Formats: sequence, structure tokens, C-alpha cells
Amino acid sequence: MANAATTTAAHAPAQAGREFSGKGVKLAVLKPAERISLRAPVPSIAPLSKALGLILPKTPKTSVSKDGRTALWLGPDEWLVIDDAGGDLLAACAGVKQLHSAVGVSHRNVGISVTGPSAAACINAGCPQDLSLAAFPVGACSRTILGKVEIALLRTAEDAFRVECWRSFSDYVFAFLSQAATDAAA
Repeated sequence: MANAATTTAAHAPAQAGREFSGKGVKLAVLKPAERISLRAPVPSIAPLSKALGLILPKTPKTSVSKDGRTALWLGPDEWLVIDDAGGDLLAACAGVKQLHSAVGVSHRNVGISVTGPSAAACINAGCPQDLSLAAFPVGACSRTILGKVEIALLRTAEDAFRVECWRSFSDYVFAFLSQAATDAAA
């Protein structure tokens, strides 16, 4: 029989409570959120949007947020939907009869907040994407790379980003960003 301490630790959110502050950059692991990977053809977008309570974006590099729920456009028929308020995204999609695939990925992803005047420079230490406000304005998102891993990147404010990565890479991503923040301050 497993002891309670081992069982509880095994179910703790990855990187929970982890933070780092450097000159001009603050990193923080975000609280657990509900997430789905959503795939759907054009005729299914309107009913899914209604069910989710926000209009799924159809334009590359865009996102839509409403009431703690955010949909990131990742491809012509693909979105990452995040609900920070704890809503049941799978249940919301379950009643939609039109063709779609909604897969729960809450357990798979970890969100990391990167904020401060040097946030873009910190991320650019490992991401080749142009993160200037002109090229990547507030609300812009993309699937890209950071160092050696794939991430979903969302600009939440002029000096703030949300980095979504797979749980198994979260230690690497946090350590990479921490080192980049340290290097940027030097």
C-alpha cells in the first residue's frame, strides 16, 4: 500500500509555486488550468464557439479570451483552449453534434508566465520568432520552439507572455527561461 505522502506528491501539479525574478523579468508557474486540444473543420466552428462561449479565432497568430477562457489558433483547424476558471471544456464540447475532436490535455501542459520589460528578450534567447510588438502584438499566439522544445506562446500584455509546454519539458523550459533572464540582466 502506498503511503499518503508519496501518493499526494505524485499528484502535485508540475513545478507548482515555482518562481524566478531577474532584472526586468519575472517567471511564475501558473496554477493548473483546464485545457483541450480542439480540431474541427470550418462548418463546426460556429457551434463549437457557441458551446465554448467564445468565438474561435480563424486568423493565424490570433487568440480570443473571454471570462477566463482563451482559445489560441494553432493551425487552420486546430486550437488550444485554456480555461483558467476551471470550467469543463470537454463537457462544453460534448453536446456539439458537428464533426470535431476535443481531447483533454490539462494533465499534459504546464503554463509559465513571463513578465516584465525584458520578457520578450528572455524568450528570444531560445525562440527565433520576432516578438516585437509590431510583429507579435498583444493577443498574438503561435506554436514555436524554445531551445529544444515545442511551446505554444501567447502575448497577454505588452510586457507579458504565457508559455505553454508539455509537463515532461516544464523543468527544462523553466530552467532555460531562468538562465535567459539571468543572462539578459548581465
